[in-house]
Amino acid sequence: MKTFRAGETVVRRDVHRSSRVWSELALRVVADTGEALVTACAPGAQALWPALYAKARVDGDRSVRTKAFDAMATGEWELAPGVWQEMELLLWKPPTAWFSINAFFTAGGLRNWYVNFEHPTRRTESGFDTFDLTVDLVIDPDLSTWTWKDEDEYAHVRRLGIVTDIEHQAVELARAQVLALLEERAGPFADAHRWAAWRWEPAWPAPRLPQREEAGPEAVAASR
Repeated sequence: MKTFRAGETVVRRDVHRSSRVWSELALRVVADTGEALVTACAPGAQALWPALYAKARVDGDRSVRTKAFDAMATGEWELAPGVWQEMELLLWKPPTAWFSINAFFTAGGLRNWYVNFEHPTRRTESGFDTFDLTVDLVIDPDLSTWTWKDEDEYAHVRRLGIVTDIEHQAVELARAQVLALLEERAGPFADAHRWAAWRWEPAWPAPRLPQREEAGPEAVAASR
């Protein structure tokens, strides 16, 4: 398995089962251990989003997100360049887990924890591939309360067949695993205070995506 150095730029790709790329995001490596790949993102990082999803973000219209999932189900979507304009992000991704645990930061510090349910990691030369399975868990900074997010969209992608029965079973198991980590204060929750004190390294410029000719045949095909 390829190992990445701290400070190195990597690319997270969400790759549909058709092998087409759904999204790309440039990240900076914080640590790469046997337990997890820890990466970070900051405002200004380059991204590629599905054009409809990007429109939904700009318009604040969740109904357009539904159209984006409909496009995913048909295998017909276009990618549009984007820039990460939100909070700083710290991402903890165990290699075989069906989830990643994220922390979002504002200027005032840790805003919340955010668990993304997704495929296990597949390492690439430039980073790693996974696939977002829509449903998420939002956890308060002090770990005291949590809320499920996007259950409606998860039901929709289940109806569309984007999330298969096998993937759904994996998600259900992953939900229980994450709640156990939270209850036992394990994984990154064991170091919650250290995570809360994390800040983006000022010497790191915002990460950039590779030039398209370097991004791999799947990514080039996905931009058609």
